[in-house]
Amino acid sequence: MLIVFSGLPGTGKTTIARDLAAKLGAVYLRIDTIEQAIRNAGVLSGDVGRSGYFVANELALSNLGLGQTVIVDCVNPVAESRQAWHEVARKAGVSLKDIQVVCSDQHEHRRRVESRQSDVPGLTPPTWQSVLSHDYQTWCNEPFTVDTARMSADQAVTLIQEALCG
Repeated sequence: MLIVFSGLPGTGKTTIARDLAAKLGAVYLRIDTIEQAIRNAGVLSGDVGRSGYFVANELALSNLGLGQTVIVDCVNPVAESRQAWHEVARKAGVSLKDIQVVCSDQHEHRRRVESRQSDVPGLTPPTWQSVLSHDYQTWCNEPFTVDTARMSADQAVTLIQEALCG
């Protein structure tokens, strides 16, 4: 199974995705970590662009081929990246579960973004303004959505586990 967490920075998706990966014993792929590793390699003349997603797609595909459940933690803001995950699942012959994490309380969301400390060495956390101006397209097919303004990370993990089993 391929489980892709999507949502703007500061919604809580990393906490939930990590906790779920630990509970399921799944492979955990975080785009922030992959992109920062690419930056640290110093091989690109510009920004990483889509390269982190391309690397994650291939890592997911190879781990799915080994029979592993894969959890991906990413913003996944546009139809192109979302379709790529569908293609990975199709190629691997596994089901895909899209999970969107939102924080409907704008004050809480802003507090999280502005107080965030990066756990990825070298990664500069986003500003609130960059979150507000992020191109995050509407979904064609509404994903399973959890709102972290209305539940704790533990409650979200439990709800997602129930949805995966049901």
